[in-house]
Amino acid sequence: MADMFFKKSAQRVAGAKQEFREDRGPLEEQFLHAAAETGRPRGLRWVQCDFHGEPEFAHDPASNTLQALLGVSIGFEAIEGGGMEDVEAVGNIRAATAVFRYDEDRWTTDGRAVFNLDPQETIAHFGLAPVEAT
Repeated sequence: MADMFFKKSAQRVAGAKQEFREDRGPLEEQFLHAAAETGRPRGLRWVQCDFHGEPEFAHDPASNTLQALLGVSIGFEAIEGGGMEDVEAVGNIRAATAVFRYDEDRWTTDGRAVFNLDPQETIAHFGLAPVEAT
């Protein structure tokens, strides 16, 4: 199914990938804001999110959407009264993958982070179809 999706819309996919690269800065800001608003992880506040590397693009067969996956390093601090103040590991930087999706001809994100997996591992873990670089 992924092959059919991409063959029929190769120009659209190429355009979407270029659009992501051009809008990367604002999309990263959107991700951080959305992720911080989720309230997850419980008892922690997002204080740092460093994006690195080039995006990996993949097709999600379940939703039939194009996704962009970026490696991130995330830092948290405990929220007072949130039950995490005495946990030593709170200050540790965590590796994750930030997830973006091409939805109705524009990139968006709901702040989903896949912890402990890099973009390629995320593709494999969720059974996504990699989209070749253009």
